[in-house]
Amino acid sequence: MNKDTKKLLIYKLFKNSKKYSIKWSSYFQVYEKIFSSYRNKKIKFVEIGVANGGSLFMWQKYFGKNAKIIGVDLNPRAKKLEKHGFKIYIGNQSNEKFWNYFYKKEGKIDIILDDGGHKNLQQISTVHYSLPHIKDGGKIIVEDTSTSYLKKEFGNPSKYSFINYAKNIVDNIHRRSPLLRKKISFYSKKIFLVEFFESIVVLSIDSRKCFQNKEVNNKAQNEWAIDYRHNEYFEKLKSKFDKKYGLLNKRSFFRRIIRKIFYRNFIFNILDNQKIKKILRDLNN
Repeated sequence: MNKDTKKLLIYKLFKNSKKYSIKWSSYFQVYEKIFSSYRNKKIKFVEIGVANGGSLFMWQKYFGKNAKIIGVDLNPRAKKLEKHGFKIYIGNQSNEKFWNYFYKKEGKIDIILDDGGHKNLQQISTVHYSLPHIKDGGKIIVEDTSTSYLKKEFGNPSKYSFINYAKNIVDNIHRRSPLLRKKISFYSKKIFLVEFFESIVVLSIDSRKCFQNKEVNNKAQNEWAIDYRHNEYFEKLKSKFDKKYGLLNKRSFFRRIIRKIFYRNFIFNILDNQKIKKILRDLNN
């Protein structure tokens, strides 16, 4: 753990909590980044997987007296924590009926943090059934997403892992682009931003910002903007022709025709992909 983490308020509150709790050291800097704007505001904060309740006391101190702190756990003994001012629900986070009951009782909430069982179905169900009930400006946080890569106990990597589900959410967000010509889904109407941290995925919910995208421009004249994305290949072609014929230049008719014909040519994609493969090998080493 670095020195900066130890200076964070959230870390100090964690260390001083009156009940036992366990967290990964990298989480505290993420908490500070995503939660600081909610401090001392009237919010509903839900944590799934409360165990001994140590983190509930941390959140209670961190968010302040105006926040309602709610816990969800499978263990009936967690109900004992209600004497400290928390609201505790006993239920299965994979169960749609539980979530229907929960939101019927609590209504809209601001933040839900999943630190529950970490299984694919548990994490995915929590996001799916909670999404309609998160206020605009709220967040869904799923912790310990490294389980999406663990074979023992969690059966991953798998196409059904939470991380693959989260990547699918990213695909859905892109439906807001008219270039894709896809129907905007419920997910793309609600989720404005997806952030990936080490072992944490954060979904920022704001339907006000999830509108159909469109291209805009200003009224200034387009003086010299042309497409140079395949320029390295065109320049090589131009150089060969220049040496042999000396006819091609930046404004040549022939060069413009080549650009138009091969603008989306698969040959360029093949050449690009060979270079990308090399970069990906370096990424995974």
